[in-house]
This record gives sequence, structure tokens and C-alpha cells, in this order.
Amino acid sequence: MSHKYPTFLPRDRVWQPAQYTPSYKTSVARSPHQALVSIQRASVSERSGPTFNGLEMGQYDNDLLMNFRTEGSQAGIPIGERIIMHGRVIDQFGKPVPNTLVEMWQANAGGRYRHKKDSYLAPLDPNFGGVGRFITDAEGRYHFRTVRPGPYPWPNGVNTWRPAHIHVSVMGPSISTRLITQMYFEGDPLIPQCPIVQVLKDPEAVETMIARLDMSMSKPMDCLAYRFDIVVRGALQTYFEE
Repeated sequence: MSHKYPTFLPRDRVWQPAQYTPSYKTSVARSPHQALVSIQRASVSERSGPTFNGLEMGQYDNDLLMNFRTEGSQAGIPIGERIIMHGRVIDQFGKPVPNTLVEMWQANAGGRYRHKKDSYLAPLDPNFGGVGRFITDAEGRYHFRTVRPGPYPWPNGVNTWRPAHIHVSVMGPSISTRLITQMYFEGDPLIPQCPIVQVLKDPEAVETMIARLDMSMSKPMDCLAYRFDIVVRGALQTYFEE
């Protein structure tokens, strides 16, 4: 059975922003000063691994409400708006990508990361670690239970704020195919004001990173759900960081 599309779609380099973007200040120091070098041949290990069929997952690896909580009763529940984050990892033709590792990390409900270099004055939540992982099923599905992260200020400008977002990593078939993106939330007014988002000249690229409210997966009297499908290749691909 043949596709109506070609079996390979070359990467659209226009989709990516310029690596040197002064309005996004940290890009100035880390942008390359010389032409990029194309690696023609990867090693066998880079092309063939790792595989995750034998990876043992913990009971709460994808449940951020439980995987860092302290012992006790109600006091051990993380603070914040409880949400479900779910979706599918698919290729350019809608074919699922099964058995791939999806990792995510985020700030807490106050906008602070559990990282020693995060000096934002918002408090740490003792019951929230901010990291999770999941291996996609046969249909490419994944899901996490977490809290909606808060926005936070960052020193790109006098009064610059990052929208609420969750970092997402998809490993793919090998270590050399790992892709990283960010998931934003539908309706957040800070999205178009973010200097990182503003480096994307194509509005459709921004739209690929916005999760949609999904009431069909929400749990009544518990939590809302947001759907974030990840397309790993082709014309409809999710925007990924370089």
C-alpha cells in the first residue's frame, strides 16, 4: 500500500529561526561563529540504540502528583492546578511511533524549578519534583498527571516572563534522533510576548507547540486535560529546538 506522499520529506530549514537572534539574549553567546559541519555517517551505536523495550518503569514515573510526594496524608499532595497532559507521538503520515521514551520536566505551580541555579523567589514545593517519563504504547500514546506550571520572570529584558510551559523530549529510534520541544497552554496571553517564541517567524510553528484543552479526557471534580500530539517529521512536524 503506497502513500500519496513521498516516503521522505526533506527538512524545511526555513522552519528554524536564525541561531543568532539578539532579541533572545542567550542565543548571542551560544550561536555558532563558524559554518556548521554535516556529519555524513553516524556510528552503529548512534544509529541503533538505545531501545526501551526492557526499560523498567516505576509505578509513578508518569504521575508527578505522586512521584516526589512526602509521606503522610493530604499534606503530601503537590500544590497547584491538577492537569492531565496526553497525546500521541506520530510520524509525518500519521503512523504511530511506539516504544519511544517521552520525558518531560517543568517548573512547579509557582514557576520555580527544582534546580540549584533557579533563584526565583517563588517557593519550592516539597512534594513536587517536576520530572516524569513514559514509553509510548502501540498507538504512540503517552500521558502524564501533573500540575500546571506557573510563568516566571527571566533576565532577557526589564520585565520579561516565560509563559507556562512543559519541556518535552522524544528519543525516537536512537540517541542521535532525540528531539526536544516545549508545550504551551491554549489561551495563554504570555505566549506571543515571549522573546523565545518571537524568534519563530512562522505562526504555524508556534501553533504546533500549543496544547489544546481536551474536556473529553478531563476528570470531573479532579483535573482538566490538555492534548499535545507530537509529529516527529515532515510538513506537519512539531517545532523542535535546534
